[in-house]
Amino acid sequence: MKNLFHNTRTMMALLALVVGTASGVAAVILKWLIALISGFVTSHVEIADANWLYLVLPAIGILIAGAYVRYVVRDNIYHGVTRVLYAIALKQSRLKPKNMYASLLSSSVTIGFGGSVGAEGPIVFTGAAIGSNLGQLFRLSPQLLMMLVGCGAAAGIAGIFKAPIAGVLFTVEVLMLDLTGGSAIPLIIASVAGATVSYIATGYNVEFFFTHSEPFTAGNIPHVIVLGLVCGLMSLLFIKTLALIEGMFNKIHRPLNRYIVGATMLSLLIFLLPPLYGEGYASINALLSGNTEAIFDSSLFYTYRHSHLAIVLFIVALAVSKAFATSATNGGGGVGGTFAPSLYVGCMVGFAFAFAINSYSPLDTTLSTKDFALMGMAGVMAGVMHAPLMAIFLTAEMTGGYELFLPLLIVSVSSYGTCRLFTPYGIYAARLAQRGELLTHQKDRSVLTLLKMDNVIETDFTTVTPQMSLKDMVNVISHSHRNLYPVVGDDGELLGVVLLDDIRNIMFRPDLYHKMYVDRFMSTPPARVTLGWTMDKVMDTFDKTGAWNLPVVDEQGRYVGFVSKSKIFMSYRQVLKHYSYD
Repeated sequence: MKNLFHNTRTMMALLALVVGTASGVAAVILKWLIALISGFVTSHVEIADANWLYLVLPAIGILIAGAYVRYVVRDNIYHGVTRVLYAIALKQSRLKPKNMYASLLSSSVTIGFGGSVGAEGPIVFTGAAIGSNLGQLFRLSPQLLMMLVGCGAAAGIAGIFKAPIAGVLFTVEVLMLDLTGGSAIPLIIASVAGATVSYIATGYNVEFFFTHSEPFTAGNIPHVIVLGLVCGLMSLLFIKTLALIEGMFNKIHRPLNRYIVGATMLSLLIFLLPPLYGEGYASINALLSGNTEAIFDSSLFYTYRHSHLAIVLFIVALAVSKAFATSATNGGGGVGGTFAPSLYVGCMVGFAFAFAINSYSPLDTTLSTKDFALMGMAGVMAGVMHAPLMAIFLTAEMTGGYELFLPLLIVSVSSYGTCRLFTPYGIYAARLAQRGELLTHQKDRSVLTLLKMDNVIETDFTTVTPQMSLKDMVNVISHSHRNLYPVVGDDGELLGVVLLDDIRNIMFRPDLYHKMYVDRFMSTPPARVTLGWTMDKVMDTFDKTGAWNLPVVDEQGRYVGFVSKSKIFMSYRQVLKHYSYD
């Protein structure tokens, strides 16, 4: 066994199998807990009438989850996928042991009590944490640790949706790990293991029941393209709404006030629009089977369930309101992801699109509402997450809708292209991209993200003061191995620099030793770098100024050191070699 583990590829394959199996078990446990809690708390809910329990249950759920996170976990576990991206970019893929169970427990309570979020973000966080901690146990290098994090995330998606191909594509498109000859095998093993555990535990049925009863014809392609454009715009609205409401909650500093606002918003939305309750999978299954009446269950609008106009308006209201309900759930203290909400919104948009055309189009057009609901799921997911391939395969795998592969491809690409015109990043990556902390498939930019400013600052420069004479300056030069000298004031503020080339012509004139002072021949640097800047911004400054060395100052303008292109290039090569895995 010891000799076996000397082979890195063999070791990674075995560890990927362990991580995939464990993550699959975690996915099964999470789904079981959600079903258990949801079945218990909704056992007294009447289907045909508006029920006042919808005003209470979601609020209780996010209260329990928020208290658990705040007083037991005592760590930020919100936005699970974003936390994984952050760990990959800036924490050398290291996640805490508590992350292997904290999201699982808090999200099951949140969703079980009706929180309008998904379980996929938490299971990705859980799976990634399992991979990270197993890798840390074996003291793996950062690049191998990163791969195990990807394996855990892939297995989590594969286990929760029974979609192994989508699990692999999730790590490539969303977590932005490169799929190479060395990384593909562990990812596939982990993803297949996660899906297999889920199949064994819960049966071989797909996640959503879907039967393709009407053949797709080429004449429907224009409608599919238009649906893709609509899904792209809806994805943009979903992303912007989540960011807006999240920003609003961030401005509320007291947790109790955040809870009151979130619980009130969530409870009212679910009371008015009961299909917003929980993950929304029941509503998705209802529309995929063509049962529009089911979405009016427990609603104030139950009596209008046969009106075509009411159906369209109600479904559109559900699609638009889902982003508000999701933001209120997370903002109020609940824990959940945006994966399921994006599927939910897509299903609503696709169904409403086809239903409206069938009902009100002057042309003799009959579109399959079930097919277009399925396409809408892929379209909105592709736009929201900027992951068209994953959206295509995930939708096909979790519904068995492989007959619609061509329209799924068209709608996903159209939606992704439309949304990307307005925003370059998906919902998970946007938060990190704004802070310059995102790893991407662009090697140069990714390596710069991994570089730390503290590691490239050079501090062995001799400082001088403006009052020093030329003679003192010559003495400093004689004992220094640098040709650049920062000029600082009494409070440490950087005033300028002295370049050896600028004073070379007067260095050997003794008659000027006591007549010339530093403030006479110092110069202003072409730019200054401030502590805390990203390496991306530093390199942009180098490009704009054409300088080879730039001074580094703190927020108060006090001198810290210098950063040079040569030091950055050397660190760049080291990091690139350190994180390459093939």
